[in-house]
Amino acid sequence: MNEQRDVWLREVGTRDGLQSIPTLFSTETKLEWIRREAEAGIPEIEVGSFVPPKLLPQMADSAAVVAEAIKIKGLHVSVLVPNLKGAENAMAAGAHQVNYVLSVSEAHSRANVRRSVQESIDDFGRIIELRNSTPAFRSVRVASGLATAFGCTMGGAVPLEDVLAAARALLELGADELAVADTVGYGNPAQCRTIFREVLAIAGDVPVAAHFHDTRGLGLANVDAALDAGVRRFDASLAGLGGCPYAPGASGNIVMDDLVFMLEAMGLKTGVDLEALLDVRRYVEGHLRGEPTHGAIAKAGVPKGFVLSAQRHA
Repeated sequence: MNEQRDVWLREVGTRDGLQSIPTLFSTETKLEWIRREAEAGIPEIEVGSFVPPKLLPQMADSAAVVAEAIKIKGLHVSVLVPNLKGAENAMAAGAHQVNYVLSVSEAHSRANVRRSVQESIDDFGRIIELRNSTPAFRSVRVASGLATAFGCTMGGAVPLEDVLAAARALLELGADELAVADTVGYGNPAQCRTIFREVLAIAGDVPVAAHFHDTRGLGLANVDAALDAGVRRFDASLAGLGGCPYAPGASGNIVMDDLVFMLEAMGLKTGVDLEALLDVRRYVEGHLRGEPTHGAIAKAGVPKGFVLSAQRHA
């Protein structure tokens, strides 16, 4: 994390958002979104996912998107991968970071990737081995999400020890980052404080990110709780683009523009120009075809006299 940022933000709308809606964005439209958001100050963007095109046609051009996105100065380009093959393709495309999918819930893991939790952990180990044994890939960061860490629509409550056991296994294999995810929006602030304090304690120097969904309206409250626990990396989606397939009509990821405002209002430097970010939001909304967007700042505007933290401390 550089001197200009207290908090590191990762845009996931270009992956998590776009894969959740019917509208197909062209490669150039995606890249223009990515360029504009990088210029607004977002340091990392998850630009796509390396999954079979027949499963997610929205992500079929991920290799082409990565090839151009890595040319953007100062932008950390990450992608989501579900398995070893996806990771190999992502690394070959030039991604700076691969974010592996691992569900802590046994039921969700088998439904989502057709593997047990242990089989998914074993596959992560093979990805680490691929990175370490291939000279061209050695600079690639390999991260893993801990999906359904706060609960599962299929299995219900997820024991904290299951979350910690998966985290330990990933760390022992050499994970460069962990992202604890409230995949279906079950989490609450008290739960966040408990889970993140425990995960951070075992992670040591390995960065830990939070990935929240706002399905039940607690997304930003959970961010505040995660901040209390010591988390300084957060995923979010511009305009809250996307949705939750397990809760029809509900919003998906927390809204990036609202998150930036909240953090800046709290005195934390994000390195993001909020007005420029809202301009990017309008660009993205102009390419949607009726899909709902979310967020309060885009509607209400910032309070009178509001200034970014970096300007207050200049």
